[in-house]
Amino acid sequence: MAYLLGIDVGTSGTKALVISEEGVPLGSATADYPLSTPQPGWAEQDPADWWRATAVAIRGACERAGIAPEAISGIGLSGQMHGSVFLDDAHQVIRPAILWCDQRTAAQCERITERVGRDHLVRITCNQVLTGFTAPKIVWLQENEPEAYARVRKVLLPKDYIRFRLTGEFATEVSDASGTSLFDVPRRCWSGEILDALGIPESWMPRVYESPEISGRIHATAAAETGLKEGTPVVGGGGDQAAGAVGSGIVSPGAVSISLGTSGVVFAYADEPATDPELRTHTFCHAVPGKWHVMGVMLSAAGSLRWYRDHLAQHEVEVATRLEVDPYELICAEAARAPLGSEGLLFLPYLTGERTPYPDPHARGVFFGLSLRHDRRHMARAVIEGVSFGLRDSFEILKAMGVPIGQVRVSGGGARSAIWREVLAATLNTPLFQATTEEGAAFGAALLAGVGLGLYPSVPEACARTIAAREVTPAPPAVEVAAYNAYHRIYRQLYAQLKDLFDETARIVQEEQA
Repeated sequence: MAYLLGIDVGTSGTKALVISEEGVPLGSATADYPLSTPQPGWAEQDPADWWRATAVAIRGACERAGIAPEAISGIGLSGQMHGSVFLDDAHQVIRPAILWCDQRTAAQCERITERVGRDHLVRITCNQVLTGFTAPKIVWLQENEPEAYARVRKVLLPKDYIRFRLTGEFATEVSDASGTSLFDVPRRCWSGEILDALGIPESWMPRVYESPEISGRIHATAAAETGLKEGTPVVGGGGDQAAGAVGSGIVSPGAVSISLGTSGVVFAYADEPATDPELRTHTFCHAVPGKWHVMGVMLSAAGSLRWYRDHLAQHEVEVATRLEVDPYELICAEAARAPLGSEGLLFLPYLTGERTPYPDPHARGVFFGLSLRHDRRHMARAVIEGVSFGLRDSFEILKAMGVPIGQVRVSGGGARSAIWREVLAATLNTPLFQATTEEGAAFGAALLAGVGLGLYPSVPEACARTIAAREVTPAPPAVEVAAYNAYHRIYRQLYAQLKDLFDETARIVQEEQA
């Protein structure tokens, strides 16, 4: 019996999952860590926290699976994309990692685009440069922390820092590298042309693998800290969305997934690197070798409901603590008691800026239409509806691009909520399905390890053997679809009306902090 381990380095915690070679989840564990926001729009974490959490999660998952860590046959890695870990010549972390949701680099994005040339940049990377991506973080460090920049010898993505701690290898894989603005997405390799234009040595970048390829093996120090057997192979893995797509079976034409995690993602498989003419979506390499994917990304999906829980739902949190239940259960129950459309209360979920359809780091969250009638029920439902409207924006762009859309599968923490699924189904006018295994990116990473070990002949075959789907929300009633169409039209107009005010507010805040 072969046991496979998937590790997912998330924004709020690291999850480890043990599965059998038949794809049966045997045990999982998650270890949390904090996120730091030292200035408005900034988001940072200490990579040492990721490593500590990884070691704890590995031992916890193996214990729950009833096996020793040394029984693991292969390991796959996944994690939050775009974050920058800067290492010096002694391989020590220079400063806190700058994360995917950090918005400090708007000026650097403009300078990179000017230096390389917008059309040329898009031809190479298939995307515009966005504040969340890796390249502008490197340029920001050069311009704002030159002493730290002078010490840089390696730049790693979050999951690849864990790979380094596990194996001693500096490596990444194509799906995560696609989100750096330094990668030639059609050719699946680093772009020497962009690196040269930005003055970034290619030696700083890790070696690139396809997702199921073996990229290193557990070394002695990591074996001692985690209990894993020295020499255990670690495959390339995937960025959280690509690995999550593998874990949901989104590995063939027509397959589409919607992830309701901290961020929200509409993800579609592609045989070729198709690009939205307006560059509102992302086109990256898939974890399926030789294939690509197109996705729309909103930065605060379930993260918006988490913000609501932390700051506006203290009553529900206190009651949930007494009842020993998840506070989200109470919040969603409250939302289900509010009428469709929340009696005209709309929520813009731009708490950390936005990507799709508005690549705008200055956009901010808004409650629109508040009245004396509104209470927590309406506000909770408005958050759920606002996030669903944002996901619809991405969904409609994919349809306009001609991307085939068949069965739509939902995943992530938000997808556990029946009311959220009902709202989303009515907003998109489609039934929703879920993979029978709901372990997400960690499951996909474990399957990629199985392909690397030769347990499955290919990624699609691994998914076919281990993943099925069931309908969880039926096709919505026509009256609900029509009502949400009307509210979505208003929602779409609000950003256009507020964009200039978002920009002006950001300027004032920046001047106050100068």
